[in-house]
Amino acid sequence: MSIYLFINLTAFVIGACIGSFLNVCIYRIPVGLSIVSPGSSCPQCKTMIPFYDNIPILSYLVLMGRCRNCRTFISFRYPFVEILTGFFAFSCALVFGPTLYSLTVFVFIATLIVVTFIDIDHRIIPDSISLSGIPIFFLAGLANPSLHWQDSALGILAGGGTLYAVAWGYQIVTGRDGMGGGDIKLLAMIGAMVGWRGVIFTVFASSVIGTLIGMLTMIKSGKGMRLAIPFGPFLSTGAVIYLFFGNQLIYWYINMLR
Repeated sequence: MSIYLFINLTAFVIGACIGSFLNVCIYRIPVGLSIVSPGSSCPQCKTMIPFYDNIPILSYLVLMGRCRNCRTFISFRYPFVEILTGFFAFSCALVFGPTLYSLTVFVFIATLIVVTFIDIDHRIIPDSISLSGIPIFFLAGLANPSLHWQDSALGILAGGGTLYAVAWGYQIVTGRDGMGGGDIKLLAMIGAMVGWRGVIFTVFASSVIGTLIGMLTMIKSGKGMRLAIPFGPFLSTGAVIYLFFGNQLIYWYINMLR
């Protein structure tokens, strides 16, 4: 086994373990519970889960997705989040190498994973994540040699200002709130990490993806425009696409226009 493959596989394992902790954050942060204590327990019978039943991915497979004590089915989301987090840890190590920037990108994506599932479940993006994330990822962005601190500062302003303008315009035209303040703060946090160019890409990509998925969801549900769809997951998806493929896609688009 080559050293690079070993590093990437190790990153996946560590990422899956972190994904287990992200599940705790997704469940507890919106309801104001501590993410430190008590330990994990079955949502149904409240029995504390021993460490050997809390091994990422493997424990779920061994127990066939059930609680050992009450045999209640446990949501597939738990191993899915672990696999997803492990996948992005592997991808960061593969694309960016064993660097400080790779670590900051992974932490950023892990934060977006928490934001995404909380927004799906509760239609909120906690300020404790987005507002604290703005200065944290502004500093983390300094690990990117191609991103100047001025770009990060403009990204924060552009991120918050862009969605605020969209939300304000939508309210003027329709008389209804079309976008929550959480999305605005989230895009400001994204801008701190990816800069103003990344904000433009994220808004465009998330709008396209959100429109396509939103239309399919509205048609399937039969609720039409009355259906409220969280926008945080689409912003997160657009930001992740930019981190891995943004420059290539921008160059491709420019060349296509030419």
